[in-house]
Amino acid sequence: MNRQVRERLDAEARHLGEQIERQAAHDGETWLGTLVRWDRFLIPQLVIGAAILLDLSLAEKVTVGPSWLIPSLEAVALLALMIVAPNPRWRHSRLRRRLALSTIALVSATNTASLVLLCHWLLHGGGSNDGRALIGSGIVLWVTNVLLFSVWFWLLDRGGPVARMSDPHARPDFLFVQMTSPEFARPGWEPGLIDYLYTSFTNATAFSPTDTMPLTPMAKILMTGQSLTALVTIGLVVARAVNILS
Repeated sequence: MNRQVRERLDAEARHLGEQIERQAAHDGETWLGTLVRWDRFLIPQLVIGAAILLDLSLAEKVTVGPSWLIPSLEAVALLALMIVAPNPRWRHSRLRRRLALSTIALVSATNTASLVLLCHWLLHGGGSNDGRALIGSGIVLWVTNVLLFSVWFWLLDRGGPVARMSDPHARPDFLFVQMTSPEFARPGWEPGLIDYLYTSFTNATAFSPTDTMPLTPMAKILMTGQSLTALVTIGLVVARAVNILS
């Protein structure tokens, strides 16, 4: 029975996704139609790709193995994700969602390992030249943190983009201003990746929620983890910069 239910839900998700894509195509090449197609699939992959490219600019001291090894593995996983994206049968499947979660989990684990190494070298590092390189790596890790958590939030909220399409009234993981004040939102408003990117940026900057509130335990755990890593990164980078300048 469970297998039959899963297969039925997968089929419904694919059918709904195909309907939305047909509607987007019917809209023509307007910005709205393009946004509908890109926001749920291509843009998040580009965000993860940007995070992988940022990993390549890290100092050797804060990378696990050769600086190219982990980003290459991440790029292979991302490429597999992009290859299956044009096919609606795969695009709206649970397998693709697991692949997406595995890819971002791998990138996040790499980022966390680099942060641990950064903490070690900033606390026990050598001269000013190494310090300047490590400060640059800290900035890269902070930016990567913002990009990765925006995709985490995008994948988490109401079960991800496909689940949000199939059930717009499902219990949300994040409460946006447009939900509490719908008079300021366009009809049928749904959060897009830019909304989650803004949430991620403000959380990493203020170290706490600003205008978007986490509602579920997992959303609170993710936002807490991001705030903690951002605080550690900025605190150590600023302290090291002051030490070098002095």
